[in-house]
Amino acid sequence: MEKLITYFNTISPLKSSTWQSLLKLFTQEELEKDQYFVKVNQVADKIGFLETGVVRAFFINSEGKEYNKQFFVAQSIIGAYSSLLTGRPNLISQQALTDCVVYTCNYTDLVRLFDEHQDLERLARKIAEYYFLEKEKKELEIVLLNAKQRYSIFQNEFPTLEQLIPQYHIASYLGISAIQLSRIRSQVAKKK
Repeated sequence: MEKLITYFNTISPLKSSTWQSLLKLFTQEELEKDQYFVKVNQVADKIGFLETGVVRAFFINSEGKEYNKQFFVAQSIIGAYSSLLTGRPNLISQQALTDCVVYTCNYTDLVRLFDEHQDLERLARKIAEYYFLEKEKKELEIVLLNAKQRYSIFQNEFPTLEQLIPQYHIASYLGISAIQLSRIRSQVAKKK
């Protein structure tokens, strides 16, 4: 749990009394490659700290085509936030793309600690703000940038991911076909 402690304290330091309450909530789980952290139509009840591995958040349209919405690379927070907040069934699945170690806790139990520990509530707010900014950034990139520019940003943000996951997942994340990605990668390789 050392990585969880370091990750949270880097975002917003917690008091030792907060840690005493918080660490009791987390249990270690292992997700094997292709295993789901949360599936579509489930009502989510837990949140996780991804200690090692890669998880994708994706949805499937009415024609059965998959769209990768987000990649979570260790260390990061994972969970079906909309479902956790609303109590409604989840619309976006989260699936391990590699073997993962995840520390999970019941979301309701976590929220109960907010009233007792303002520093924990501050941490949760900062994490939510970060993910809001990431979501807005991705939405703007999809609309304002061409595929080559989006691929360049992807490479900067996820420098090791191309070696870990299939190319079609990357193409889906970028909003392009696998053939388009192959062409872009070829063009980039020629310039090097």
